[in-house]
Amino acid sequence: MINTSDVLETIHMIQDQNLDIRTITMGVSLLDCADGDLSRSCEKVYQKITRCARDLVKTGEALEMEYGVPIINKRISVTPIAMLAAASGGDPVQYALALERAACEVGVNFIGGFSALVHKGFAAGDEALINAIPEALKRTDHVCSSVNIGSTKTGINLDAVRMMGRVVRRCAEITADNNCFAAAKLVVFCNAPEDNPFMAGAFHGAGEPDCVINVGVSGPGVVRAALAAAPDDLDITGVAELIKKTAFKITRMGQLIGTEASRRLGVPFGIVDLSLAPTPAVGDSVAHIIEEIGIEKCGGCGTTAALALLNDAVKKGGVMASSSVGGLSGAFIPVSEDAGMIDAARCGALSIEKLEAMTAVCSVGLDMIAIPGDTPAEVIAAIIADEAAIGMVNSKTTAVRVIPAVGRKAGEELEFGGLFGSGPIMKVNTFSPARFINRGGRIPAPLQSLKN
Repeated sequence: MINTSDVLETIHMIQDQNLDIRTITMGVSLLDCADGDLSRSCEKVYQKITRCARDLVKTGEALEMEYGVPIINKRISVTPIAMLAAASGGDPVQYALALERAACEVGVNFIGGFSALVHKGFAAGDEALINAIPEALKRTDHVCSSVNIGSTKTGINLDAVRMMGRVVRRCAEITADNNCFAAAKLVVFCNAPEDNPFMAGAFHGAGEPDCVINVGVSGPGVVRAALAAAPDDLDITGVAELIKKTAFKITRMGQLIGTEASRRLGVPFGIVDLSLAPTPAVGDSVAHIIEEIGIEKCGGCGTTAALALLNDAVKKGGVMASSSVGGLSGAFIPVSEDAGMIDAARCGALSIEKLEAMTAVCSVGLDMIAIPGDTPAEVIAAIIADEAAIGMVNSKTTAVRVIPAVGRKAGEELEFGGLFGSGPIMKVNTFSPARFINRGGRIPAPLQSLKN
């Protein structure tokens, strides 16, 4: 039975606490678009995406109107394009242009999958695609890219790590006149999930259906408001319980929207990603949740413990609300996209080293961090390697999305606007890791990979 107080509570969450469906993402398999001729393959890609996703935006907008729930982004994820490039050869940038054309035609916010999976080595098409990433992201507005360079099962491909350090720098350099924005559309993963609906790391895994709907929910403001209303003497067990109950309510809304979108579009429903994804909007911050728990400023001592509690409680509450939880599912800590993180970084409470520690207990990793423009490629590669090691050893997804701010120094600001936000350029330890990175090879998989 519908409870009036529950309805009113949900309306309050939407109007005053920034509750939203962050994204409806349609995953589309492009395996049947592979062709030995690059032009034919690109045309097949365009035709399939526009056919499958022609009603995606319209359906999302209709659900917004009918249920009164903001759906911020409508997105598409596709099969890693390196797989198609292996069959066709030629310049992979042509695939990026086909993806851009399709995204514009159907009206989505972003399309992810200009990607390669190289955690155990390079297959045909992988190196060509990786080398094409800077040009592809410069020439497109909606295309996002990701590369998986490690996993718990395989270890870390240090050759790929070294390559990605150079690619991230090149992305920034090639778009220096646009706030180095190409680097903001590129994620380097360890243990990348195949069903992630969030950009820039979304791609459609080879084990996924031909077409599927995945939903990402978000409600940091709702969690913070619940904690703010709690008694001051609530102990930490009670805090965890309150977050868990709040996450349940948030996830149920995602389950409802995902199920209904699936029915209307005539494609299977995949997963609800119950991540707390912040925005630059006031009151929509993971950092502010941590501060509400009792840390004076995010980044202070106790931050990692508070974040671990938050992440665990969100997962427990979400799993009870949906039988189809997947993707990343946890608390995101993107610096430029979180008003509280921005403040903490500006005042010196939050450093990259503390952020790295925090990534051991949350989703996803070092995300949307502006770093000095003169940071060497080897240092960027080493940041990637450190973060991948946390994911590999802890059997979790980690990622790096850093933006070298070309021509700017630590303490200055980088402004993106919109959901990408803005933030201070954070200081980086530049003692050289070049000898380590240039050794190449593969860091062996840890003992916990032997689970069979």
